[in-house]
Amino acid sequence: MEISTDRAKEALHVMIDRNRIAARVAELGQQITDDFAGQSIMLIGVLKGACLFLSDLARQIKTDATFDFIAVSSYGGSKQSAGEVQLIKDVTGPLQNQNVILVEDILDTGLTLNFLKKLFLARQPRTLKIATLLDKPSRRIQPVDADYVGFQIPNEFVVGYGLDYAERYRNLPDICIVAQEPPK
Repeated sequence: MEISTDRAKEALHVMIDRNRIAARVAELGQQITDDFAGQSIMLIGVLKGACLFLSDLARQIKTDATFDFIAVSSYGGSKQSAGEVQLIKDVTGPLQNQNVILVEDILDTGLTLNFLKKLFLARQPRTLKIATLLDKPSRRIQPVDADYVGFQIPNEFVVGYGLDYAERYRNLPDICIVAQEPPK
């Protein structure tokens, strides 16, 4: 399936469809429920990309859960990471003695998640786990692993299901590859 855009010379090709996403998110929710049975957890979503994943994942978790959000930036309006992570919005509550699950849309270079791990570990949570919808290990600059991974993907620039390109395409229900169309 191909999705064409009117505003740019980009073509979108579905990599992971909404049905596969929903099934995998349900599996991750069950795994988290099993791992934290009888305990409360705090899900911290990395804005803006993880919003849809966090929402769907939270509905699949059958244990007490609260939410908070953090915002960082490493891309700006580009397809390439700037290599520097900036904290834009911090969490609002304490993390000490909490079971924290950091919910991210994509694990790419490792820069953002290593930055956030250091930040959160300094606040002494009881546990700190990472859940990511997508893992792109071929792009890793800094070593980091997620505890809960939706899909491992190749080195393609992807959008949809919360992921964006210059703030566009977040609303697509599927994960799509952005391919440049040749000039006409």
